[in-house]
Amino acid sequence: MASQSPTADASSTTDVLRQRYADRLPDSLHDLTGPIRGDVALPLHIAWSGLRTYNLDRPRQRMSYYRTVLAEGQHEDLTALLDGDLLVSQWPVLRTLVSRHIRDVWEAAFPTLPGRTSAAA
Repeated sequence: MASQSPTADASSTTDVLRQRYADRLPDSLHDLTGPIRGDVALPLHIAWSGLRTYNLDRPRQRMSYYRTVLAEGQHEDLTALLDGDLLVSQWPVLRTLVSRHIRDVWEAAFPTLPGRTSAAA
């Protein structure tokens, strides 16, 4: 049985992860119609341990909520739990908190997302 090189393994893992996140994407940022204020409880399949209810009026909790939903949510979760305008406004900092695979997939699909932030978060 032939084994793959470590570079090939890393490359295939990257491809699998990127495809996983790409398959979950909404067609448009306008499809993200989730809440923008108040307390929101995430379903167990997204937040299975730790904090499950987030207050979107609190910036740190809102950022953690978005990070969790982007990483763990399926297509339906993204559209129901995220807000397009809020995602765009938070993206310069949020992009530094999510995995490279998530960041690359979202920025490739939605070029209107702001790129690297010039200000410190």
